[in-house]
Amino acid sequence: MHSLEDFFQAGIEPAELATVSRLTGAWPYLSVFITLFRGGDEEVLMRLLVLRELGTQTDTPFWSPQALAQRFAYLHPVKLDTILKRLREGDLLIWQSDTGLYQLSEGARVALAALSTMIDFAGDDVELGYLTSQVAAGQAVGEVSDEALKHLLARLNELYAEFEEALESQSEFRIRAAQHRLEAVWRWVGKSTEVVRSLTANDTLSLATLNQAQAIALAQSRMLALAGTFERRLAQLSAQRVHLGASGLTSTDIADYLRHLPAEKLAALIADRLAFCLEPAFLSTPEMADVAEYELLARERARTLDAALPSAAAAPESTAVEIERLDAAEALYDTLAMLREATPITAAVLADTYNETAYRLSLLALLGDPELGKEGDVMADLARLPLRLAGGEGQVEPDHPEVASLSDAQLMPPGT
Repeated sequence: MHSLEDFFQAGIEPAELATVSRLTGAWPYLSVFITLFRGGDEEVLMRLLVLRELGTQTDTPFWSPQALAQRFAYLHPVKLDTILKRLREGDLLIWQSDTGLYQLSEGARVALAALSTMIDFAGDDVELGYLTSQVAAGQAVGEVSDEALKHLLARLNELYAEFEEALESQSEFRIRAAQHRLEAVWRWVGKSTEVVRSLTANDTLSLATLNQAQAIALAQSRMLALAGTFERRLAQLSAQRVHLGASGLTSTDIADYLRHLPAEKLAALIADRLAFCLEPAFLSTPEMADVAEYELLARERARTLDAALPSAAAAPESTAVEIERLDAAEALYDTLAMLREATPITAAVLADTYNETAYRLSLLALLGDPELGKEGDVMADLARLPLRLAGGEGQVEPDHPEVASLSDAQLMPPGT
């Protein structure tokens, strides 16, 4: 067994360290968690099950062995005896020899309160929600923990760094995932904002606590600014999508399809489409390869380069596909220019064929694009229309032979 002094450098007295003394002072409560969480996963889960069941018995806080056996009749008797024995040895369950009854200890009640708060936040952003609840609870009783404030500030800074990294990646998929994560934690940011506002209005706070609260408020305002940044970046990426012929598909659709394919299907797709080149072992460094490429290829290519201008040729005539797209864009502009109230996009983009419907839908990304607003064609006219898109979380199923579903987004004129 190691003593506490074995973990420190020579000459260091553990009892003189404030962080160590605070932990040792709370050891009666810490030992409760050691008892609960020592052992295999199944053992830990069963101890928590029994302890939480006992904690909910508010009307009868004392139990006889027969009452416990009846309460936990669904458990194996031998296993139940082992669990109760472990709880007694860890001072979570107290046996009153004079009355012959069990009761929960003070440490067990504290552990149950902490565990219930954490379990309630499971499935959500547990860290931010739990940390916010701890700060709010401390503020409500007038005992704000400096450590809780630091943990909340650290988590906010971590989330901001994740969101900023997603924006810098220029990946539409990462940005959308980060935007969804921001929306998921936004209610906790709002809750912590209310708590911080109450803290900063308290004149009795220490200077250190006030500085922590102000730092949290600054981190929250930085996250608030990211909401608009996500929308602008996604609009830019949407305008940069490459449309694949007249199919209505974009490069984003293809990338999303490939991302969701399992590895074996991806391998089958590229099995006959990869060309493997031998690596010349005599080139020891990339610099030697660059020199060899210039001497063997670029120099000779420069000598034989034909610098003569090509002969004049007539401009190519517009193809039938280009004319069809221009007609579709003009028809969409005429429809959008007449809108005076909120209108579902199905009323504007749904056409006779799937291809035309997909093309019209892709043109909606041009709305509000400042770069196209300076040109003099129908695309510029579309960009200058004072419309915006709202909604789009769900889908509608139009009565159409080729279009199965469309977004339920709406086109919003000014003032709506």
